[in-house]
Amino acid sequence: MERATLARPYAEAVAKLASAGNAWGAWSERLALLNAVCADAQLLTLAGNPAISSERVAEVVIGVCGSALGEEGANLVRLLAENKRLALLPEITTLFEDAKSAQDGQLIAHITSAFDLSPTQMAALVSRLESKFGRKIIATQSTDPDLIGGVVVQVGDEVMDASVRGGLEQLAVTLKA
Repeated sequence: MERATLARPYAEAVAKLASAGNAWGAWSERLALLNAVCADAQLLTLAGNPAISSERVAEVVIGVCGSALGEEGANLVRLLAENKRLALLPEITTLFEDAKSAQDGQLIAHITSAFDLSPTQMAALVSRLESKFGRKIIATQSTDPDLIGGVVVQVGDEVMDASVRGGLEQLAVTLKA
Protein backbone atom coordinates (compact mmCIF):
# COMPACT_ATOMS: atom_id res chain seq x y z
CA MET A 1 0.00 0.00 0.00
CA GLU A 2 1.30 3.46 -0.86
CA ARG A 3 2.56 5.55 2.05
CA ALA A 4 0.31 8.51 1.17
CA THR A 5 -2.72 6.22 1.31
CA LEU A 6 -1.73 5.08 4.81
CA ALA A 7 -1.01 8.66 5.92
CA ARG A 8 -4.21 10.24 4.55
CA PRO A 9 -6.60 9.30 7.43
CA TYR A 10 -4.17 10.73 9.99
CA ALA A 11 -3.67 13.93 7.99
CA GLU A 12 -7.42 14.35 7.57
CA ALA A 13 -7.99 13.87 11.30
CA VAL A 14 -5.35 16.47 12.13
CA ALA A 15 -6.87 18.85 9.56
CA LYS A 16 -10.29 18.43 11.21
CA LEU A 17 -8.77 19.23 14.61
CA ALA A 18 -6.98 22.25 13.17
CA SER A 19 -10.13 23.48 11.49
CA ALA A 20 -12.32 22.97 14.57
CA GLY A 21 -9.89 24.88 16.78
CA ASN A 22 -8.79 27.35 14.09
CA ALA A 23 -5.26 26.15 14.88
CA TRP A 24 -3.75 25.54 11.44
CA GLY A 25 -0.50 27.34 12.31
CA ALA A 26 -0.10 25.56 15.63
CA TRP A 27 -0.57 22.17 13.97
CA SER A 28 1.94 23.08 11.25
CA GLU A 29 4.47 23.82 13.99
CA ARG A 30 3.67 20.59 15.87
CA LEU A 31 4.04 18.48 12.75
CA ALA A 32 7.31 20.21 11.81
CA LEU A 33 8.66 19.49 15.30
CA LEU A 34 7.53 15.86 15.14
CA ASN A 35 9.14 15.47 11.72
CA ALA A 36 12.45 16.79 13.02
CA VAL A 37 12.38 14.57 16.11
CA CYS A 38 11.22 11.43 14.32
CA ALA A 39 13.78 11.83 11.53
CA ASP A 40 16.57 11.20 14.06
CA ALA A 41 18.38 7.93 13.28
CA GLN A 42 18.47 6.82 16.92
CA LEU A 43 14.76 7.39 17.34
CA LEU A 44 14.00 5.48 14.13
CA THR A 45 16.10 2.58 15.43
CA LEU A 46 14.25 2.69 18.76
CA ALA A 47 10.85 2.83 17.04
CA GLY A 48 11.77 -0.11 14.81
CA ASN A 49 12.97 -2.30 17.70
CA PRO A 50 10.29 -4.93 18.42
CA ALA A 51 11.55 -5.28 22.02
CA ILE A 52 10.55 -1.66 22.78
CA SER A 53 6.86 -1.09 23.45
CA SER A 54 4.91 1.47 21.46
CA GLU A 55 4.08 3.22 24.76
CA ARG A 56 7.81 3.66 25.48
CA VAL A 57 8.48 4.98 21.97
CA ALA A 58 5.63 7.49 22.38
CA GLU A 59 6.97 8.55 25.81
CA VAL A 60 10.41 9.22 24.31
CA VAL A 61 9.01 11.29 21.43
CA ILE A 62 6.71 13.25 23.72
CA GLY A 63 9.56 13.78 26.20
CA VAL A 64 11.87 15.13 23.51
CA CYS A 65 9.19 17.45 22.10
CA GLY A 66 8.20 18.74 25.52
CA SER A 67 5.18 20.95 26.04
CA ALA A 68 5.24 22.24 22.44
CA LEU A 69 3.02 19.30 21.38
CA GLY A 70 0.15 19.98 23.72
CA GLU A 71 -2.26 17.21 24.70
CA GLU A 72 -3.68 16.73 21.19
CA GLY A 73 -0.18 16.45 19.71
CA ALA A 74 0.79 13.93 22.36
CA ASN A 75 -2.34 11.91 21.56
CA LEU A 76 -1.33 11.89 17.89
CA VAL A 77 2.13 10.58 18.82
CA ARG A 78 0.60 7.81 20.97
CA LEU A 79 -1.74 6.80 18.15
CA LEU A 80 1.02 6.78 15.52
CA ALA A 81 3.35 4.81 17.80
CA GLU A 82 0.65 2.29 18.68
CA ASN A 83 -0.12 1.71 14.99
CA LYS A 84 3.58 1.68 14.01
CA ARG A 85 3.06 4.74 11.79
CA LEU A 86 5.61 7.26 13.10
CA ALA A 87 7.60 6.79 9.89
CA LEU A 88 4.63 8.27 7.96
CA LEU A 89 5.06 11.72 9.53
CA PRO A 90 6.58 13.28 6.38
CA GLU A 91 3.58 12.16 4.30
CA ILE A 92 1.11 13.18 7.02
CA THR A 93 2.71 16.62 7.15
CA THR A 94 2.64 17.04 3.36
CA LEU A 95 -1.03 16.06 3.19
CA PHE A 96 -1.86 18.33 6.13
CA GLU A 97 -0.05 21.29 4.52
CA ASP A 98 -1.99 20.64 1.30
CA ALA A 99 -5.25 20.77 3.29
CA LYS A 100 -4.08 23.94 5.04
CA SER A 101 -3.31 25.59 1.70
CA ALA A 102 -6.70 24.54 0.34
CA GLN A 103 -8.28 26.12 3.41
CA ASP A 104 -6.45 29.33 2.55
CA GLY A 105 -7.67 29.10 -1.07
CA GLN A 106 -4.25 28.02 -2.30
CA LEU A 107 -2.86 24.93 -3.95
CA ILE A 108 0.64 23.56 -3.57
CA ALA A 109 2.42 22.54 -6.76
CA HIS A 110 5.57 20.42 -6.76
CA ILE A 111 7.47 21.09 -9.97
CA THR A 112 10.25 18.72 -10.98
CA SER A 113 12.42 19.65 -13.95
CA ALA A 114 15.56 18.29 -15.56
CA PHE A 115 17.34 21.58 -14.84
CA ASP A 116 16.74 24.53 -12.50
CA LEU A 117 14.09 26.83 -13.93
CA SER A 118 14.86 30.53 -14.02
CA PRO A 119 12.67 32.86 -11.94
CA THR A 120 11.00 34.03 -15.18
CA GLN A 121 10.25 30.44 -16.27
CA MET A 122 8.92 29.58 -12.79
CA ALA A 123 6.69 32.67 -12.74
CA ALA A 124 5.29 31.84 -16.20
CA LEU A 125 4.60 28.23 -15.20
CA VAL A 126 2.96 29.25 -11.93
CA SER A 127 0.82 31.81 -13.81
CA ARG A 128 -0.37 29.12 -16.23
CA LEU A 129 -1.16 26.78 -13.32
CA GLU A 130 -3.12 29.52 -11.54
CA SER A 131 -5.15 30.06 -14.72
CA LYS A 132 -5.80 26.32 -15.07
CA PHE A 133 -6.85 25.76 -11.44
CA GLY A 134 -8.38 29.18 -10.71
CA ARG A 135 -6.54 29.42 -7.40
CA LYS A 136 -3.32 30.83 -6.00
CA ILE A 137 -0.45 28.37 -6.50
CA ILE A 138 2.41 27.96 -4.04
CA ALA A 139 5.18 26.23 -5.98
CA THR A 140 8.20 24.25 -4.87
CA GLN A 141 10.86 23.13 -7.29
CA SER A 142 13.27 20.21 -7.47
CA THR A 143 15.46 18.82 -10.21
CA ASP A 144 15.75 15.31 -11.61
CA PRO A 145 18.28 14.93 -14.45
CA ASP A 146 16.62 11.60 -15.40
CA LEU A 147 13.71 13.60 -16.87
CA ILE A 148 16.07 14.58 -19.74
CA GLY A 149 13.97 17.70 -20.40
CA GLY A 150 10.59 19.25 -19.64
CA VAL A 151 8.74 19.21 -16.33
CA VAL A 152 6.53 17.07 -14.13
CA VAL A 153 3.99 19.05 -12.11
CA GLN A 154 2.09 17.58 -9.17
CA VAL A 155 -0.86 19.54 -7.79
CA GLY A 156 -2.65 17.55 -5.10
CA ASP A 157 -3.37 14.10 -6.55
CA GLU A 158 -3.04 15.29 -10.15
CA VAL A 159 0.25 14.73 -11.97
CA MET A 160 1.00 16.39 -15.31
CA ASP A 161 4.02 14.83 -17.01
CA ALA A 162 5.47 17.01 -19.77
CA SER A 163 8.95 15.50 -19.52
CA VAL A 164 10.98 13.90 -22.27
CA ARG A 165 11.29 10.73 -20.17
CA GLY A 166 7.51 10.60 -19.74
CA GLY A 167 7.02 11.06 -23.48
CA LEU A 168 9.48 8.28 -24.25
CA GLU A 169 7.77 5.94 -21.77
CA GLN A 170 4.40 6.71 -23.32
CA LEU A 171 5.81 6.08 -26.81
CA ALA A 172 7.24 2.72 -25.65
CA VAL A 173 3.84 1.67 -24.27
CA THR A 174 2.16 2.67 -27.54
CA LEU A 175 4.68 0.71 -29.62
CA LYS A 176 4.23 -2.40 -27.48
CA ALA A 177 0.45 -2.33 -27.79
